[in-house]
Amino acid sequence: MFQGFFKSVKNKCLLGLSLLGASTSVFATTGQVLQSSDFVGITFWLISMALVASTAFFFLERDRVVGKWKTSLTVSGLVTLVAAVHYFYMRDVWVATGSTPTVYRYIDWLITVPLLMIEFYLILSAITKVSTGVFWRLVIGTLVMLVGGYVGEAGYADVMTSFIVGMLGWFYILYEIFAGEASKISANKAPKTVQKAFNTMRLIVTFGWAIYPLGYYFGYLTGSDPASSMASLNIIYNLADVLNKIAFGVIIWSVAVSESK
Repeated sequence: MFQGFFKSVKNKCLLGLSLLGASTSVFATTGQVLQSSDFVGITFWLISMALVASTAFFFLERDRVVGKWKTSLTVSGLVTLVAAVHYFYMRDVWVATGSTPTVYRYIDWLITVPLLMIEFYLILSAITKVSTGVFWRLVIGTLVMLVGGYVGEAGYADVMTSFIVGMLGWFYILYEIFAGEASKISANKAPKTVQKAFNTMRLIVTFGWAIYPLGYYFGYLTGSDPASSMASLNIIYNLADVLNKIAFGVIIWSVAVSESK
């Protein structure tokens, strides 16, 4: 038993070390040095390290929870793992060029944001039977939101029109978690601890995700000079990712541990 436990810990620690190694190798290729005045670059560095630490934490904490909650913690760890790897690249693009790493950011979001939405489905599935309709509605709303944002930021469509499409996808998600089937299952079938987690998670989706449209607005819709706009956009996006990925996972970890006692 102890041998298996220590083997598991070793493997997870090696995973964390490999992430740090990836970070170092990517940075070394740029030949650039982070400047103390580069506040955008500093946020990229801080958040990339916070995501690495969160990944190790979530994977290690899987051993503390019962089987039905392990998938939720695994998904939380995958969210921060995928985000960490992309942040290694995004921070180097910024430090080396001063350009917004739009492609890397949206690849990250295209993977991690649907996984965050799936967490609503997973925590409800851990306590009762949930229809697959909940899963697909959350995923479809997420994709509409992300595609709308990307085509605007990448210059494929009008930024205001794209902004509106992205907002519609977000509103669709909010409807599902506040008034749709997911909300009703939580209110009628979930124990108090799960209801509390569900409510906190949807508050993050409401107020935490509201930070992203704010970043989009300051980046593309204010008419400010490009350099200032891109600095504001990246700082806002980076801070939003801390709340919406790490804090989201911590909430799930908290309810998983509580329900496992």
